[in-house]
Amino acid sequence: MSLGRVVCVVGPTASGKSAVADLLARALGTSVVSVDAMQVYRGMDIGTAKTPPAERLAPLLMVDVADPLEDYSVRLFQRDARACVDALLAEDRVPILCGGTGLYLDAVIDEMSFPAGEKGGASRRAYEALLGERGPAALHALLSERDPESAAIIHPNNSRRVVRALEMLDEGESYARKHRGLRAHVPHYDAVIWGLTMDRGRLYERIDARVDAMVASGLVDEVRQLAERGLTTELTAGQAIGYKEVLQALAGECTLEEAIETIKLRSRRYAKRQLSWLRRDGRVRWLDLDELGVEGAVDTVLEGLGVRRGSL
Repeated sequence: MSLGRVVCVVGPTASGKSAVADLLARALGTSVVSVDAMQVYRGMDIGTAKTPPAERLAPLLMVDVADPLEDYSVRLFQRDARACVDALLAEDRVPILCGGTGLYLDAVIDEMSFPAGEKGGASRRAYEALLGERGPAALHALLSERDPESAAIIHPNNSRRVVRALEMLDEGESYARKHRGLRAHVPHYDAVIWGLTMDRGRLYERIDARVDAMVASGLVDEVRQLAERGLTTELTAGQAIGYKEVLQALAGECTLEEAIETIKLRSRRYAKRQLSWLRRDGRVRWLDLDELGVEGAVDTVLEGLGVRRGSL
């Protein structure tokens, strides 16, 4: 067990996590380790809101580490992200973890183990066929009906894990019960978790404005280029909010205008799920950005570490 000190900046999409984490890392002379399930993919920049390299104040790790056509699991993410964190700790630096994917954050900072998910038999093939016919949402809904506890800890877009959980049920096991470490919060690192919050209406306005900005910045062309390389909605990366909807528009399944409105709706719903996940975690210390602003939030975190910006 490592139990090295790390600082986590979490919160819903569009809440300002990247700005706060970037300023913190610069102040502390360290790096940011992204814990975002979709920023790991190369070429998925606009739709995942990656901070452009020229605008980063500190090094950003765990982005652009996987090809969108490969299945990059949370198990692989845990291995690679912990390597980044351990390298920073070895240099006596405080890693700043930043992101909104709750499971990926927990996978790094808590003691968690994940099944390798090797190819199975007839049961696995049947669920994979169902996935192809009805899509990830329907498959996750089936898991929710049969095993709500497991469904609550597996992201709806993580189809491989959903298939595995259903397969385990057929074998008489529950994914959640077998892997209690997913929710037990047995620490792997000495983590301090800071959560960003703001008025819900203002957050939703920020989400809608960010989607419009993504479209204006070339989101459609980005998705088109990925589609030409082979990205589809059947792949994990193709299920990302923003990419799935544009892929559907490019395929003629809806208009671009309808896709944009759906992206906004799903982003708002995702923000709500993110907040629910974080509020179930009693370790989160909340920072109200309506009161503090970005700079005030940074100062509060630094003070929690016993550091003043002027003293660095």
